[in-house]
Amino acid sequence: MLVRCYHGLGDTIQFLRFMRPLGELARSVTVWCQEELLPLVERTAGVDRAFALHDGAPEAKFEVDIEIMEVPHALRVSCEQVGMRAPYLELPRQDAAADLDREGFSVGLVWQVGEWDKRRAIPSHLLRSLAVPGVTLHALQSGARKEELDRIGARDISTPGIADLGHVLNQLDLVICVDTMVAHLAGALGREAWVLLHTDCDWRWPLSGDRSIWYPSMRLFHQTRPGDWTDVVTEVAVKLSARAQFDKLG
Repeated sequence: MLVRCYHGLGDTIQFLRFMRPLGELARSVTVWCQEELLPLVERTAGVDRAFALHDGAPEAKFEVDIEIMEVPHALRVSCEQVGMRAPYLELPRQDAAADLDREGFSVGLVWQVGEWDKRRAIPSHLLRSLAVPGVTLHALQSGARKEELDRIGARDISTPGIADLGHVLNQLDLVICVDTMVAHLAGALGREAWVLLHTDCDWRWPLSGDRSIWYPSMRLFHQTRPGDWTDVVTEVAVKLSARAQFDKLG
């Protein structure tokens, strides 16, 4: 079986959970994935081989091929199988831990997205209100400008490697992010994550409610008015303050 990963990085991470049940049925499973994800994919249960996507035909022998997002349909999975019982990503060993300031309750932030659906992005100046007492803000945002970081009050701990980013997430107390790959990485690793969603959010998230069947460690915050992030960030700031105080007492 050849599994092709033609969509986004987050899509691949989300649907890697189905490689284990696929591997229980197929004689072998080869995953043709984005190069950035190779260190994670090759360690995923059910995957026998992984190699990087490239132009042209795959350099692998196979009898059946399928796109990764079609796997749950092919397997006729149930809601119970969609739900995540435990983290399913394994990170490669890291030689040196990231230098992370552990003073206070450590929160990683992501506020920008790629070119697809810019409605998901949040103006960076709004995140200044998350600098509540007891919280240390860290920017996971790749390519963040110094003026943005200064405006938010966050220290840059971004890293281009996804496996390295996973190790960083494991050191944080909480991730607050928009709907992007980092949300899926945090969820698949079982890290606590708060995801901020616009009113007409992507199909994988419910239109209401604060929980996701995909990731039990995740909490969702929805816009109430299209394009207005103010109320969302205000709610997050209130809950973050309470969360930090609870952590301090604990």
